[in-house]
Amino acid sequence: MQIHESAENYLERILMLSEEKGMVRSVDIAQELSVTKPSVSIAMKNLREDGYILMDKDSLITLTDKGMAIARNIYDRHKALTAFLVRLGVDEATAREDACKIEHDISPATFQAICRALQETP
Repeated sequence: MQIHESAENYLERILMLSEEKGMVRSVDIAQELSVTKPSVSIAMKNLREDGYILMDKDSLITLTDKGMAIARNIYDRHKALTAFLVRLGVDEATAREDACKIEHDISPATFQAICRALQETP
């Protein structure tokens, strides 16, 4: 299934926030992604309707298995690409920012080659 980059960013951020804080609220997502609360509200509605997230009665957000699979894939790409760029000599802040841009568009073949290079490099 094809999913838009913005939805991938929301799912990835939900995963990251849940790992950091244990719970995720829309306001946390808005703050982390520097977007408006109405934008997050619309995105959460769409993600919920598409089966990627659940919201409980207290408006806490959790990933479904389907959402977790996408979030984990993007987050793993992000971490590996950041590590690769840092090994190339890019400062960590820039590497994280660039990895965020690359993670959505890189081909599976190129990503696997990067992962292999990371394993081979001490």
